[in-house]
Amino acid sequence: MIFRTAVEHAKRHPGLIPQFFFICLGMGGAGLYLIRLARGPHVTWNKTQNPEPWNKLDPTYQYKFVNIATDYENLKKNGPQF
Repeated sequence: MIFRTAVEHAKRHPGLIPQFFFICLGMGGAGLYLIRLARGPHVTWNKTQNPEPWNKLDPTYQYKFVNIATDYENLKKNGPQF
């Protein structure tokens, strides 16, 4: 229903086509990023099998999407092993 209405408006007003394209591109990118966040190793979906998955991560694991200042290859863990 909504898709049919959008196509009808795009036929009547061709200037809306790029706007529909970029809206769909932004929504698709946001959805893919949410899926990426939900599948991360520090996210717990099943608390009975692995209640603290972040304890099993390597100290050189890069948590941030982009981090320019920190070199994770030479990072040493300061603390006990759990």
